[in-house]
Amino acid sequence: MIREALKTKQKLINDRLAVLLKADRVEHKTLYDAMNYSLLAGGKRIRPFLFLTVLDVLGVDSSRYMDAACAFECVHTYSLIHDDLPAMDNDDYRRGRLTNHKVYGAGMATQAGDGLLTFAFQLLAEEKEVPSDIRIKLIDILARAAGPMGMVGGQAHDMEAEGKHLTLDELKTLDACKTGCLLTAPVSMACAIAGTAMKERLLLENFAIHLGLLFQITDDLLDETGNLEDMGKMPGQDEKDHKSTFTTILGLEKAKAFAEEEAALAKEALAKLPFDSTILYELIELMVHRKK
Repeated sequence: MIREALKTKQKLINDRLAVLLKADRVEHKTLYDAMNYSLLAGGKRIRPFLFLTVLDVLGVDSSRYMDAACAFECVHTYSLIHDDLPAMDNDDYRRGRLTNHKVYGAGMATQAGDGLLTFAFQLLAEEKEVPSDIRIKLIDILARAAGPMGMVGGQAHDMEAEGKHLTLDELKTLDACKTGCLLTAPVSMACAIAGTAMKERLLLENFAIHLGLLFQITDDLLDETGNLEDMGKMPGQDEKDHKSTFTTILGLEKAKAFAEEEAALAKEALAKLPFDSTILYELIELMVHRKK
């Protein structure tokens, strides 16, 4: 069920992304080409999928909010472009192809990332299916998740942590910002649109917090054991950059056990919900066993 649902929504998301960014003048063509190069390179689309799926679970017609879903992918793709830059991780491959700066140069890649980030908020501001007061909430949620209190703060912490031996608690804090915030935001935004009661919203957000940590643990495991063909990027980057990860701190077997613990906690939150969330249970299992 989950793989078919993911495949269906990935197509809807990809189809919408394909028509969103068109250059308004010839002078901007290279910029738009660079933005689309990374945005349309594929990927799991987990963040927009989670947003749309939670809307479905909450009884809302998710097809009405495709642009809001695409906003997550714009922010996520911007973060990948910047993360790959020479001044950051200096990666050569992303999603199975050369990184943006390898094709367009570091300067244009930076501009492409900046363009995608700001365009995400344009999409939310123009989401006519959402009342204006709720639109403001959506913009606020995503800005906090993507900004200095969230993903950017986590990225900065990650840079400063290179070559240092973090404790498990320090790493959990880092990854809660770097990765977790942009997996919690889709749930929070879906709840805002649906007008979900606070008790259920907190349970769904708790699920998302554990899902985010699970995602990062499995990402660290894949960096240790994966390959370019499956992952679309070179493995071993964390070791190259002397970063503390769940595998370097815990070892492979304990990191796998920790992933299972986080999966169990995510399921525990879902079990308390008064409605059917089977698809979200299946998403947890997909995260536990993912290969890329």
